[in-house]
Amino acid sequence: MALDDIPETGLHMEIEAPEPVRADLAALARLRELPRLSAIFDLSARGSGVHVAGQVSAHLGQTCVVTLEPIESDLTETIDLVYAPPAQAQSNAKGLKLDEEPPEMLVDGKVDLGAIATEYLLLGIDPYPRKAGVEFTPVKLGDGGAHPFAALETLKKRLGSS
Repeated sequence: MALDDIPETGLHMEIEAPEPVRADLAALARLRELPRLSAIFDLSARGSGVHVAGQVSAHLGQTCVVTLEPIESDLTETIDLVYAPPAQAQSNAKGLKLDEEPPEMLVDGKVDLGAIATEYLLLGIDPYPRKAGVEFTPVKLGDGGAHPFAALETLKKRLGSS
C-alpha cells in the first residue's frame, strides 16, 4: 500500500489469504494446515509516515507435542505499528526510551500489508502446542533398571579400585 494512496481520513482494509498462500505459510510454519488467515488494517497518515493498526486472525491445524494428536486453535494478534521514511525512522530511533518501539521504515513509500500479516502470524504461533489438559511426564526408571549413565558409573568404580 503506497503512502500516497491513503486518504487524509484514513483507510480501512480487510484481506483474506488465498489457499496457495495459506499452503505456503503452513509449510513454512510447519503447520498441519492453515484453513483461514485474514487481517484487518486501519491506516492513517502520520506526518510523512503512516500508522497501521489492526489485527491478524487465523485458524491453525497443529500437532500436539505430547500426544502427537492433531489439534486446532485460533490465533488473534493485535497490530500497532508506525512507519516512517528511512531517514526519519533512523533519527527517531536514536531518541527513544528503552520501552519505546522505533518506527518501521517505509520502503519506496510503501507498506507491505501481506508481510505484516505474515510476520504477526508467524510470531503468534505456539511452537509447542499441547492438547488441552495434557502434560508431559518423563519416563521413570525403576531402581533396579539401567539408567543412561550406568556404563560411566561402572567405569568410575573400576578405575577407582585399581
